[in-house]
Amino acid sequence: MKPLQGVTVLDLSRFLAGPYCTAMLADLGAEVIKVEALQGDDSRHIGPFIKGESIYFSMLNRGKRSVCLNLKDAGDLARFHALCADADVLLENFRPGVTRRLGIDEATLRECHPGLVYCSISGFGQTGTMTSKPAYDIIAQAMSGIMAATGPDGGPPTRVGESLGDVAAGMFASWSICAALFQRERDPHRAGCYLDVSMLDCLFAMQVTNLSQLMANGEAPQPVGNRHPLSAPFDSFMAADGQVVIAVANNSLFARLAECMGTPELVDDERFSTDEWRCTHQAELKRLIEAWTADLAVAEVCARLDEAGVPASPIWDIKQVAESEHARERGLLTPTGAWQSPSQPVFFNGCKVATNQPAPALGAHNALLDKESSHAL
Repeated sequence: MKPLQGVTVLDLSRFLAGPYCTAMLADLGAEVIKVEALQGDDSRHIGPFIKGESIYFSMLNRGKRSVCLNLKDAGDLARFHALCADADVLLENFRPGVTRRLGIDEATLRECHPGLVYCSISGFGQTGTMTSKPAYDIIAQAMSGIMAATGPDGGPPTRVGESLGDVAAGMFASWSICAALFQRERDPHRAGCYLDVSMLDCLFAMQVTNLSQLMANGEAPQPVGNRHPLSAPFDSFMAADGQVVIAVANNSLFARLAECMGTPELVDDERFSTDEWRCTHQAELKRLIEAWTADLAVAEVCARLDEAGVPASPIWDIKQVAESEHARERGLLTPTGAWQSPSQPVFFNGCKVATNQPAPALGAHNALLDKESSHAL
């Protein structure tokens, strides 16, 4: 039995944050009914495409069902309420205020469906001075502080190379939905909960390293490239055939690194005697390390450091990860129809829990709107 088997989720979201959340819930066994406008989720039209089908949409909407409704139509609104009667969770990521105009906001639905867990994802939350401000991921990244701390040393702010604000909001939404369902099970009245998830808030909450620096000295951290701002050596280093990442965060690991480099005397060098001092003198330390790595291939550096128990790695692109033995062994990609999709990454009792059902065609499950025939699906 999958962890969320028996849970029904109405998914009114589109694009990335909401669909990412509900895809993980579908992996865990929830029945996710994607409620789409008559023209469908806009992400159905985002490339790349294979045989006319969006891979982007398919990955985010695996294992779901699709029904089409015009929520401005009284008849379709009544059909939507009928779906709500059997639902445990509703997720939406409209701009704040839209659901109220449609008559499907949390307060309105709560009167008829008191046990509903209602989750809203937005750029800046349902309250506050920025609540009505439109947002995409890059806007949330730009205003969260994470862009200002990302990029080359001394260079301009840089967007993280994935839609991290959307993904973070989707992850926090899935976590909070599961917590709210657990809370409801223990409530004698089985009352639902209203969840307000902000992309900016989620990104802000994730920045433990950046916030610790702010709290310590009152200054915002600046971009430092690949290196860690609080530990050294914790960076990428040039080898003979590319870059290698070496991560050392304590004296024991530094002693092992120095031994591998053939320079054990570095341990007694006052400049490198503590993590704090190694950070202060990280530029000199990097020159010493690259004097060693420059004559070795990345694979050789990693082999030597792996044997010594020092964290080190090549820098892989997504193709290398996807085609790696690790990806195969851990099931990072799951067959869903004609191609493979990522799935939720957690093993339950040693088993990978994921759906292998592809994304639905637009309106493929409209029969769900007919209560008498829904049992046949």
